[in-house]
Parts: sequence; structure tokens; C-alpha cells
Amino acid sequence: MEGILQEVVDIVRADPHGGPALGLYALVSTLKMDRSGHLYMLRKLRELSPEHRRLAYGLMELMARGDNRGEQWEAAVAAMDEAIRKG
Repeated sequence: MEGILQEVVDIVRADPHGGPALGLYALVSTLKMDRSGHLYMLRKLRELSPEHRRLAYGLMELMARGDNRGEQWEAAVAAMDEAIRKG
């Protein structure tokens, strides 16, 4: 796991119940559901700092390229799920 996904995992692990972690985790959870149409309230982006919005946009780019599946994506989602459960 590298790049954007690793940065997001690190944020979720560092403070699993913090606003940025929960916002990014919600976006990741939405982006992994292709059939849902990726329903995410874009106004939630306002609650993120510019740095966290950069990560959110990076996650959306991964989805646009079709990289929201596969080994790296699944490993990142599993790491975030674990951090949220344990946090």
C-alpha cells in the first residue's frame, strides 16, 4: 500500500474517531460500492482541511481510474475497518 491510500490509513489509525478520519473513511466506504453510484455528500468536503480535501480528491481519482478495487484497495479498507473498530 502506498501513496494516497497509505496517507488515509495513517490518518484513520492515528485518530479513528476524529472528524478527518471519519470523513475520509466514509468516502472510502462509499467509493468501494460501485453499484451504489458512490453516494457521498459533497458538502462534507467543506469540513475537511485543504490537506484532507487533497486526499479526498485523490481517492476520487483512484475511483475514476478504476483503482477502487484490487489488493491494495482491499488492504487499505481492511486496515481502516480495523482501526475504526478498535478505536
